[in-house]
Amino acid sequence: MLARKSIIPEEYVLARIAAENLGKPRIRDRPRKARFIAKNGACNLAHKNIREQGRFLQDIFTTLVDLKWRHTLVIFTMSFLCSWLFFAMVWWLVAFAHGDMNYPCVQNDSSSRWKPCVTCVRSFTSAFLFSIEVQVTIGFGGRMMTEECPIAITVLIFQNIVGLIINAVMLGCIFMKTAQAHRRAETLIFSRNAVIAVRNGRLCFMFRVGDLRKSMIISASVRIQVVKKTTTPEGEVIPIHQQDVPVDNPLESNNIFLVAPLIVCHIIDKRSPLYDISANDLASQDLEIIVILEGVVETTGITTQARTSYIAEEILWGHRFVPIVTEEEGTYAVDYSKFGNTTKVAAPRCSAKELDEKPSILIQTLQKSELSHQNSLRKRNSMRRNNSMRRNNSIRRNNSSFIVPKVQFMTPEGNQNAVET
Repeated sequence: MLARKSIIPEEYVLARIAAENLGKPRIRDRPRKARFIAKNGACNLAHKNIREQGRFLQDIFTTLVDLKWRHTLVIFTMSFLCSWLFFAMVWWLVAFAHGDMNYPCVQNDSSSRWKPCVTCVRSFTSAFLFSIEVQVTIGFGGRMMTEECPIAITVLIFQNIVGLIINAVMLGCIFMKTAQAHRRAETLIFSRNAVIAVRNGRLCFMFRVGDLRKSMIISASVRIQVVKKTTTPEGEVIPIHQQDVPVDNPLESNNIFLVAPLIVCHIIDKRSPLYDISANDLASQDLEIIVILEGVVETTGITTQARTSYIAEEILWGHRFVPIVTEEEGTYAVDYSKFGNTTKVAAPRCSAKELDEKPSILIQTLQKSELSHQNSLRKRNSMRRNNSMRRNNSIRRNNSSFIVPKVQFMTPEGNQNAVET
């Protein structure tokens, strides 16, 4: 050990170890960028430090609709319960002021000269029950109004008006929460991944959209936006810079007929923010492509909106969606199990800008793909031939093992006769 240590100086060993450590590439995971729009369409945005909270109370109906269900149900219950308790206290005060507490509960007694404001209200419990009967219009018949007290009639009218207002607001709020537009958007689906492939000689960004319901979306339109962090020439940093992306639609209007799943296509041209991005540059791009589908629900007439987004890791370069619509027995069938399935196709790895400058790249790519396809067919045919030859040889060997050998027998005359057994 001492001799071996003396051969290699310690300084050289340390220098070599340091050089090896510096030479090894260190792979660091890039911090994942927060999505602006989640895959389910929810906006990943938190509102903080809002000082003017009173603005929400000015539009109390929208505030109630936007609340969570548990908060809405608590407010719904407390509004009725508080109104019943409040008017129960009022009825108890009316009965106490008129002196109804000092007389027994006698119904249909025409001989008595004294008449109460409300019959059979002798405690707060009976006043609470009468308040519920008035506001909900149950009317059991044990307690009823008389014409003795005009103030009691006024309280009755006022409680009926308040009860109708509470019913209208709370029931309308619950109806709007159950019939919200985003509920219909749950059956509007998008493909998990987007693809970039060649269509009609141009690089295109494509994704698939479909509707699971038979009721259609009227006047459906698709909008695409690219959101990314940009810096202006003046040095201003825009964290969420939105840029519209044109959608290739053969119709004059931007509406689509969403009767079956469609592949929405965006041609990557000079107007596109993806014009300068190649396949190798896509992984390092810090961008998010937002897709918005808007339309009117056929059954309710409410405008709905479905959203999703695609980041760089969810865009497949050189892929194409497989067909899922087939004709079976006179009807068109849609196989949703293959909704997001893709297949690899020939596509240049360069950007659309380089493809416009050198159109020969596309021809070379198609030729290479054709040659590779022919080679794969040849290999497949040769493998089939080899497998068939091996199978035939194995069959021949098996047949040869079953051949019956010839056996010779000696007869008394000394003749040999070959007999097969």
